[in-house]
Amino acid sequence: MQREPSLGLLLWVVAASFFMQALDTTIVNTALPAMARSLGESPLRMQSVVIGYSLTTAMLIPASGWIADRFGIRPVFLCAIGIFSLGSLLCALSQALWQLVAARVLQGIGGALLMPVGRLAVLRVVPRERFLAAMSFVTIPGLVGPLIGPTLGGWLTQAVSWHWVFLINLPVGLIGAIAAAKAMPSGRLEDNPPFDLPGFALLAVSMVSISISLDGLGELGMRRATVMILLFMGLAALAGYWLHAARRPQPLFALSLFETNTFSVGLIGNLFARIGAGSMPFLIPLLLQVSLGYSPMESGLMMIPTALAAMAVKRYATTIIGSLGYRRVLIGNTLMVGAAIASFGLFSAEQPMWLRLVQLTFFGAVNSMQFSAMNTITLLDLRSEQKSSGNSLLSMVMMLSMSLGVAVAGALLAAFGDEYGAQAAAAAGNAADAELASASVTAAAGAVAAHTLDAFHATFVCVGLITCASAWVFAQLAPVPREKVASAAQTEVD
Repeated sequence: MQREPSLGLLLWVVAASFFMQALDTTIVNTALPAMARSLGESPLRMQSVVIGYSLTTAMLIPASGWIADRFGIRPVFLCAIGIFSLGSLLCALSQALWQLVAARVLQGIGGALLMPVGRLAVLRVVPRERFLAAMSFVTIPGLVGPLIGPTLGGWLTQAVSWHWVFLINLPVGLIGAIAAAKAMPSGRLEDNPPFDLPGFALLAVSMVSISISLDGLGELGMRRATVMILLFMGLAALAGYWLHAARRPQPLFALSLFETNTFSVGLIGNLFARIGAGSMPFLIPLLLQVSLGYSPMESGLMMIPTALAAMAVKRYATTIIGSLGYRRVLIGNTLMVGAAIASFGLFSAEQPMWLRLVQLTFFGAVNSMQFSAMNTITLLDLRSEQKSSGNSLLSMVMMLSMSLGVAVAGALLAAFGDEYGAQAAAAAGNAADAELASASVTAAAGAVAAHTLDAFHATFVCVGLITCASAWVFAQLAPVPREKVASAAQTEVD
C-alpha cells in the first residue's frame, strides 16, 4: 500500500497503540504469581488486577468517540498515552494489591481511549477507497500483541522482575506521544451532539456492580447479602437504562439496534460465549505455575500454540462459514470451545506434553473461529447509520465479557479451593489424630498441597459448561444468505 509520509506516520502510530493495548491485556497474566509473592497475596486471588483494567476499558469505550469529537482527536490521543503511561509507572511502583488495582484502573482509562480514538483518526484521514487496507495494516499489531504477550511477560518476570511488565510501556509511550503530536489530526467537531450522561451512568453502575458482585464471591470474600445487593443493583441499573433509552431521542445506544436479529443474537452470544474464552489467559498460566511448577517463561511459551493456531484459522474462517452457514458454525463451534475449555481439567503432572500442546492448539483454533463468526454476524445486517453505534457497543461487550470471565473464574476457583482445601486439611488432621505411619501423614499433607489442582480442574469443567450453554443463544439465529458471508469479513472487529 503506497502511503504519504504523514499518513504513513499516522498509521504507524495507531498500529503501535493497538499493539500496546493488546499486549497489555495478555502480558500481565504470566506475571500474576510473581506479583502475588511480592505483594504477600495468594496467587489464586489476583483476578482484580485483570478485572480492574478490562472493566474500566469497557466502561469508557462508549464515551470515547464523543470525547474525541468534543476535545479533538490529537489532544485526547496524547492524553490517553499519558494516562496509560502514568498508570504503567504506578503499577510498577505498587507496594500493595489495592495500589496495583488502582493503577490498573488508571491504565484502563488510557487504554479505553487508545484504540477507539486511533480508529476514528484513521476513519477521518484515510480516503474511503483505502480505508480497508489501512485498517488491515493497523490491526495486525493487535493480533501480534496476544501472540508475544504471555511469553514476553514470563521472560521479563523471570529475567528481571514483574515490575518490567509495566515499565516496558514507558519508552513505547514516549515515542508514541512524540509521533502522535506530529501525525494526529485535530479532529474536533464544532457541532457535537449532547452526550447521554444519565444513560452512561446507568450502564457504568450496571457493569461495575455486576462485576464486583461476582468478584465478591472470590477474591473480595464478601458476604452473600452484599453480593446479592450488588447483583440486584446492577440488574436494576441495566433495566433502568433500557427504560431510559426507550424514551430518549438520542440515547447512548439506541434500542432499535436490537430489532436486528443478527445483532441481538450476536451481541448476547458474544457476552456469554466470551466469558469462558476471556478467563483462559488468566487461568491457564496460573494453573501451569501454581499447580504444575512451570516457570513464568515456560508458562508463557505454552500459550504460543494457542496464538499461532488462532492466527492460522483467521484466513479460513470466511470459507468455512460460507460453506456451513453462521448458525451451524456458531452452535457447533461454541460446543467445541466449551469442550476444549473443559478438557483443560485433564492437565496434570503425569499428562504427556504432546497432549497438552494439542489441547492448547485446538482451543486456539476453535476460539479464533468463534470470534470471527460472532463479530461478523453481529454487525452484518446493521444499516450504515447504525454501524458506528453497534461497533462501539460490541467493543464494550467484548471487554466486559473479559472482565466477567475472569470474575467468574476467580469466584469458582476460590469456592472450589476452599472446598477441596477443607477436605484435604480434614484428611491431614485425621491422619495425624490417628497417629498413622509417617508415610500416611506425608500422603495426607500431599493431598493438602494438591488441592489447588483439583480446584483448577473443577473450575475448567464449570467454565466449559457455561460456554456450551451459550450455544442456546446462537440457536435463535435466523438464516443468513450465503452472498452476505463474503462481505462480512470486512466488518470483523478484533
